[in-house]
Amino acid sequence: MALTKTIGRAAAVAGAVAGGLAARRSRPRQDGTDARRWFVVTVNRSPEEVMPDGKLPEPLARLGDAIEVRIRPAPGDKGTELAARLTHPPESGPAGAKARLHGEDPRQQVRTALREAKAILEVGEVVLPDAPGTTHPGLGGRLVAVADRIAQGKGRL
Repeated sequence: MALTKTIGRAAAVAGAVAGGLAARRSRPRQDGTDARRWFVVTVNRSPEEVMPDGKLPEPLARLGDAIEVRIRPAPGDKGTELAARLTHPPESGPAGAKARLHGEDPRQQVRTALREAKAILEVGEVVLPDAPGTTHPGLGGRLVAVADRIAQGKGRL
């Protein structure tokens, strides 16, 4: 009987904590700051080379008004920090989860554009893999194919 009460109390505490975290993430911040996340890459180029004449690198320019961009010198004189974030927060809840599962999350587009901009600025081109990670027809190969589709070939899930 005591074990059942202990488990019940632990479940209640866990539920309260999860609910509090969900509520905290859904409400605006009280300190007035914007909760939208900045995605940042460090580019081994000067700020003048990253945005010549104030023009964004092409992968970021493609996203147009959907993003805002900032640049600043990287710490330790290590190039330039190129940061971007969505102008409007992405969908949350079931619609957001579905978009992430199908590889349609707008945050992934921002990450991809930053990675491509870094590659173009540092190397001159975007290097892509030649073939998929696996061609095994079994369950494991199919799981890897689904994970790769979700990651949109970016190498990170």
